[in-house]
Amino acid sequence: MSELVVVGFKDAEEADRVLFKLAKLKKEHLIDLEDAVVVIRDEAGRVHLKQSINPAIEGATTSFAFLSGSLWGALVGLLFLHPFAGFVLGGAMGVGAEALTGSLADYGINDDFIKSLGETIPINSSALFILVRKAQPERVLAELSGVKGKVLRTSLSPEQEKKLQEALADSTPHHGIAET
Repeated sequence: MSELVVVGFKDAEEADRVLFKLAKLKKEHLIDLEDAVVVIRDEAGRVHLKQSINPAIEGATTSFAFLSGSLWGALVGLLFLHPFAGFVLGGAMGVGAEALTGSLADYGINDDFIKSLGETIPINSSALFILVRKAQPERVLAELSGVKGKVLRTSLSPEQEKKLQEALADSTPHHGIAET
């Protein structure tokens, strides 16, 4: 089961910097993120969300849906002696089906929850919302030494939450956090 962690930062850019560090740690297999969203509350008090979705992957998914739909459409078209019409119609149906299923499935952190909590952070600050599948907490916290933030919400156990908050409150470098 994934764990939700929401950390607030005093400046508007810190959440982006921390997410960049977490992306590096993910490549090193130290953390597995299911979802991550950066929230920034600007000087006018407006909340901005930055989803961590790769548009290239989304485009590839849509292209795949069109291609697979087109191939099935061409096959059906061959049966009815109109392969080109089947190809075009099947492609449109493939993209339509992918869009419909994509819009019905909201994976990750609920956007309404993100926006409502984002409204509570101070002006000119940021927050990082992450869903963590698994992690090596000692190594991750050691790599995030010097990062200062405040835990806003979490589904961690009280002991884990306390360790995380202590690590974020202490700006001195961490060389490993022992389990108790």
